[in-house]
Amino acid sequence: MNEHVKTPAAGLYAALAKAQTEMGKAFKYSNNPHFKSKYADLGSVMDACLPALNKNGIAVLQPTHDEDGKMYVKTVLVHGESGEIAECRVPLIVAKNDMQGYGSAVTYARRYGLMSMAGIAPEDDDGNAAAKAAPPAKADARPIYAVLQADMRKHKSADDLLRWWKDPDVMDMKNHLPSDWLKNLKDEFVELGKSLREKDTAPTNEPEFT
Repeated sequence: MNEHVKTPAAGLYAALAKAQTEMGKAFKYSNNPHFKSKYADLGSVMDACLPALNKNGIAVLQPTHDEDGKMYVKTVLVHGESGEIAECRVPLIVAKNDMQGYGSAVTYARRYGLMSMAGIAPEDDDGNAAAKAAPPAKADARPIYAVLQADMRKHKSADDLLRWWKDPDVMDMKNHLPSDWLKNLKDEFVELGKSLREKDTAPTNEPEFT
């Protein structure tokens, strides 16, 4: 599987990180008669990730294309606000030379391409139907923390840093962090704010960093 990102993609990464905290689980509802096992079909994968992606301004395209005589399915994530794009491609391996074989190969490639780009994995159903579309109680917060930390360190003045910290979108992202991670982020925010305040020459009515 080949992956490609058209940089810069900070806007796409931030939106994707937020979307991943809202994604559900791709449950294994379909049966594979050959291996006597269950798997997460394309519909289950789409149910798990598309609502969260679309809510955060990310569209998904999955066209087929021919390159050097080989067929692929591309999975393209497009961030509507910035126009930034990330994509991967999965080769089409057609078992039978007919439309049924082609359709099965396309569906297979779309399923794995979408799981790869969204960052989700198939899971066994725990029997709780209400949990099908619900996000996990404690999502993986590493991407969120990395985005917030990188954005915070970009600010060159204390007032700008304070406004960023109180931004509704930033506050929403902070709500997805575990309490100890949020404390670490706030500690760095306070230290950075004090350092920037010492360099400020213009008077301000903004509160001090505590």
